[in-house]
Amino acid sequence: MRLLFYSGGPDTAAWVAALRHALPDAQVDVWPAPAAKGADYAVVWRPPPPPWADLEGVKAVFNLGAGVDAIARHTALPPDVPLVRLEDAGMAQQMAEYVCHAVLRRYREFDCYAEQQRAGVWRARPRANKQTFGVGILGLGLLGMAVAAALLPFGFPLSGWSRTAKQSAGISTFAGANELDAFLATAQVLVCLLPLTPETQALLDRATLSRLPPGACVVNVSRGALVVDDDLLALLDNGHLSAAILDVFHDEPLPPTHRFWHHPRVELTPHVAAMTLLDEAVAQIAAKIRRLEAGLPITGVVARDRGY
Repeated sequence: MRLLFYSGGPDTAAWVAALRHALPDAQVDVWPAPAAKGADYAVVWRPPPPPWADLEGVKAVFNLGAGVDAIARHTALPPDVPLVRLEDAGMAQQMAEYVCHAVLRRYREFDCYAEQQRAGVWRARPRANKQTFGVGILGLGLLGMAVAAALLPFGFPLSGWSRTAKQSAGISTFAGANELDAFLATAQVLVCLLPLTPETQALLDRATLSRLPPGACVVNVSRGALVVDDDLLALLDNGHLSAAILDVFHDEPLPPTHRFWHHPRVELTPHVAAMTLLDEAVAQIAAKIRRLEAGLPITGVVARDRGY
């Protein structure tokens, strides 16, 4: 068995070593390899436009992440080749930690207390009414459901929106374009966990974000291209939105001249909400390759027409 590996990061050697340990009978080469043709599988993260013709006959392409937009846009990828995303692999817990922190920070107004500290002000703020502090989860896939489960014990009114109807205990669910406005109206904190597809790109524009309640906060941990930056900034400037907590951006690293860096109502992190964990990811990929080699079905195969 032959595997081709590509990652634009500095940790290629660690990934290759882990894949060779998990699949001792496999030959693992770093892409681009001198002789790519004849490879059985490709394991990649944000590859440049790859020579798909060199992978003629490949059985599957594994993406080192949950979001596959960076690969799906390569239209030369043969339509009959399965594109497989990571399922959890340690990301769900990380995402739940990040979002719970963001929600609790807003609800308990720790950002306001940080401002008071800088100003030398000692003043207790009135406690917010939890029953009116709705948290809306935009996207109810595996990560969205994990975030909802983590938030449930805190007692916030939870709502969730998905493309198709879903049900989950303790969550008011909405589905489809016709119910998006009603969902947005529930969210004092909007948590974006949608995949990036042609339908979701620029979804969070001025019109959509304006449907959030006055003073709402936006938390984006999915993809930067879902948000129209200038529209978000305009609503932060005019006070309709009180804050944005952002982990993902159109361009990464975020350009040093971008207004997000120094906007008083923006908190940002460098795409760390849910990082791919090497050991967990390799174990999952190896298990799926063994199933494919045995002629068994696997989960996590991307529906290419939907983009996730």
